[in-house]
Amino acid sequence: MTDQPDPTQPTARPGPLPAFYPPEQIETGMRELFAAIAAVADGGDRVAVLAAANRVGGELNAMMGIRIEEFGPDRVAASMPVVGNRQPFGLLHGGANGVLAEALGSFHAALLAGPGRVAVGVELSCTHHRSMTAGSVTGVSTPVHVGRTMMTFDIVISREDGARVCTARLSCLVRGG
Repeated sequence: MTDQPDPTQPTARPGPLPAFYPPEQIETGMRELFAAIAAVADGGDRVAVLAAANRVGGELNAMMGIRIEEFGPDRVAASMPVVGNRQPFGLLHGGANGVLAEALGSFHAALLAGPGRVAVGVELSCTHHRSMTAGSVTGVSTPVHVGRTMMTFDIVISREDGARVCTARLSCLVRGG
């Protein structure tokens, strides 16, 4: 018998997952987020908005270590570690770039859609430019088109030195309200 881990079993990530709203409570989380955003206009704390934004990110964002770091109508930014999001050859998984892009664009669309409306991704395309084996990446979402029912975003994912790792485009359908 060896003390080697079973390669057929998933590896647990170290430490607890950050707090997030489960799907059945997401409306409560979105109300908290929009209340925090409204409070900023009255001199409230932007850190409270970032905390609220990360709590509505959901299970996958938490598992992948995605953290919203900046928000606004013209720009939303988030970071993600490379370690823990690599494919078997030790490179940042292209699907991880896709998850970061979808998380950013969908969150951006939800912010622009406003309270009581839901934004869901309907089309995502990613072009991978270079590989990563360690460190972290930062994604930045900027709107291309903001309509009442359809929104499209360009998402640029870069490594710490600013070199582009991935370029993505996400279109979201906005419903409700």
